[in-house]
Amino acid sequence: MPRSRLARVALATAVFSVPVAGMIAVPAGAASAAALTASPTSGVSREVAAWRAGTAPSFNKQVAAYVKRLEGIPYRYGGTTPAGFDCSGMTQYVYRHFRKSIARTAYAQFREFKRISKARAQPGDLVFFHDSSDPGSYVYHVGVYEGGNNMVDSPHTGARVGLRSFTWAGNTVTFGTISH
Repeated sequence: MPRSRLARVALATAVFSVPVAGMIAVPAGAASAAALTASPTSGVSREVAAWRAGTAPSFNKQVAAYVKRLEGIPYRYGGTTPAGFDCSGMTQYVYRHFRKSIARTAYAQFREFKRISKARAQPGDLVFFHDSSDPGSYVYHVGVYEGGNNMVDSPHTGARVGLRSFTWAGNTVTFGTISH
């Protein structure tokens, strides 16, 4: 039996015989996704099967999950680091974490993003707050959309990054994306 085939069989045997807790990095070509998911008694987690099938979380889902890690960081005017964030500093920091360079201010981010309806918005997109119900009016605040009526933002002095409803802003809110 060729050496590479032996290695694949050995790895597949190890994967099927060891219970999985969390994510395992299986080298490409080590075993097919069909082989990993074929046996319900294989002990392979859904995460590994999804990884092997190439269905890693989307950019938006990663952004929505990552921004939650920043909850509790204090507001700091002009802040762009975990020492303290203002609203647009936080969104810029989160997007930069995923190698997406976006503008620094809420209004500049609004101008750079593609406007979408709330129905089309996905967690990880941005929520923009306008100073009037005119969707072309000045944007003074931004947060990361989390779904429903919720976002993560860094709102004002004395507050901390956190999950909040944006319904208080009524019809002065728009949504934007750079991913879909």
